[in-house]
Amino acid sequence: MRTRTTTVAVLLTALALGAGCAAHKDDGAPVTGPRTIKPVQGCGKASWTDPADLAPGRTPARCDKGAPAPRPLAGRRTLTVATGTLNAEYVAPLRLALARGEFRKEGLDVRLKVLPTPEALPLLAKGDLDALWAAPEAAVVNGINGGFDIRWVAGNFSPAPGSKSGLWVRLKNGASASAVSLKGSRMGTMIGKGSVIMYPMAASFARHGADLHSVAFQQLGSADVLTALTGGGVDSAWLLDPVWRRVDGDRKYTFLGGQPQGEPLGGALYGPNLLQRDPDAGVAFLRAYIRTVNTYFAGDYKADRTFVAGLAKLLDVDRTILTSVPSLRMDWEIREGTADRLQKAYRDAGVTRGAPLPERRLVDRSLYAEAVGHRLRRQT
Repeated sequence: MRTRTTTVAVLLTALALGAGCAAHKDDGAPVTGPRTIKPVQGCGKASWTDPADLAPGRTPARCDKGAPAPRPLAGRRTLTVATGTLNAEYVAPLRLALARGEFRKEGLDVRLKVLPTPEALPLLAKGDLDALWAAPEAAVVNGINGGFDIRWVAGNFSPAPGSKSGLWVRLKNGASASAVSLKGSRMGTMIGKGSVIMYPMAASFARHGADLHSVAFQQLGSADVLTALTGGGVDSAWLLDPVWRRVDGDRKYTFLGGQPQGEPLGGALYGPNLLQRDPDAGVAFLRAYIRTVNTYFAGDYKADRTFVAGLAKLLDVDRTILTSVPSLRMDWEIREGTADRLQKAYRDAGVTRGAPLPERRLVDRSLYAEAVGHRLRRQT
């Protein structure tokens, strides 16, 4: 299976590089070590939320528009950031920060490079890449377990309350959503078992009498998932934005659940370049990203038709497609326990091995905390 092969390849590379890359601390301290934290104008109490707050309606952290203000580095830096796509909406803050010069204001020359996560991870660990805009997938966990000095350092988004991106099922014999059983069913998805989506998917399965081993997965191309669901080839499917709109309102289908509201499952991953060799640049990158969110994506950004038109052009997507789904809730913070829940889903799916890693091996909140002037009491 492709997912399993990729995971093994990443693990072997991690083991090969482990001696040179491993630099984690086991005392729970941030990888960056102690740094001077200064108050940031425009970033008050609202710029930080308790990581343990998992309420779906939690208001994301926010600073004032234009904050945190740029703090140009002493010398210009060139950063190479890998991402799986340049067109997805979750990449919009990076694309806009580049277009509006927010990174340049920090003294950063940021270059985006399209690479899938398994290919980017060894490069990130070796220092050939500075950051990865992705998610802490199973390949990331396996890589860190094998010695890669990589941390998840900032979140990206969670879905809006009106979003129905996630698990959809075709109802049989007039069944209701509450009576659906997924045990023994066939599910279509374009996402492998090593994806972060396995966590919310497993939660939906559990609510409907199934687990990751009692459902048969059928990996399909992006254009085939919906066709398989509506044509009877599969019983359920994980439908992404805006595909789910095609079945929304049709009584033959029902939405069972998606990514938890208020809980980002991806964002920025840093390697040794920005974690240890040049954390000033790492903070500067996040400062520009956070400022872009506060300035342009603080609320329902799709309510501004002029902004949406420019965003559609920047992402090279059709404006009507962009506006057919709710605005994402952009969120740079990482919730407590997310890394643990992801790891459990990966172990249950059989794509990771060994004991689960403590959160401090996967997550470092200190960089975005510094960007908004928040002093961490402890690394959770």
